[in-house]
Amino acid sequence: MLTRIDHIGIACHDLEATVDFYRRTYGFTDVHVEVNEEQGVREAMLKINSTGDGAASYLQLLQPIRDDSPVAKWLAKNGEGVHHIAFGTDGDVADEAAGIAGKGVRVLYEEPRRGSMGSRINFLHPKDCHGVLTELVQKAGERPED
Repeated sequence: MLTRIDHIGIACHDLEATVDFYRRTYGFTDVHVEVNEEQGVREAMLKINSTGDGAASYLQLLQPIRDDSPVAKWLAKNGEGVHHIAFGTDGDVADEAAGIAGKGVRVLYEEPRRGSMGSRINFLHPKDCHGVLTELVQKAGERPED
């Protein structure tokens, strides 16, 4: 079951400048920065608030580290801006993706991949979601084996 808006992903050319904008403008101070080689991005997660299920809502800022990454290609075509929306689940992200696929929505990965802060993720095809790239997120520590 989807339980929250986990984050909104924003593609940017300059991660430090974009983080600085959100700090100065909105006062977001809780920032986690990491490189996700598989996705080809350097990213910052800015915590907006805590949620009722013990998780949080974030802004995810994404700067490509390779020209062939999906975010780099998206930036070249669209420029900076909202890249995707991510919904969090308190269940298994693989089960959630399979359930949604059973409703006719294409899932981009056969198996969940590693996301920010150790999460497990999968994406839904934007053409099946009214033009919105949609991510499913299971935060780290929510798997039965964790």
